Amino acid sequence: MTATEQHPRHRLDELLQNPVRFSIVAALDRAGTLGFKEVRDAVEVTDSALSKQVSSLESAGYVAVGKSFAGKMPRTSLTLTREGRAAWKAHLATLREIAGEPGR
Repeated sequence: MTATEQHPRHRLDELLQNPVRFSIVAALDRAGTLGFKEVRDAVEVTDSALSKQVSSLESAGYVAVGKSFAGKMPRTSLTLTREGRAAWKAHLATLREIAGEPGR
């Protein structure tokens, strides 16, 4: 790194540095679309904590929230958007660069 280059950490996505949001996006990257309860259980957080973090990701355009009904029961689905997937891949690439791992 030359004196004019910035450290790669400056390219990390601040939104994805939160461990819960990082875990949500990781789960959605692997699965595509998951139900709210599936993500909650995978990430091991409360409904309210997940809701708050999903709101942040949705506001950034990283996650799409779908609402439907199965009979009379409401269902909420979470899907990683193109923007979210691109941000996730860039964030992981930067982490690998910092760790000294070859690009994937």
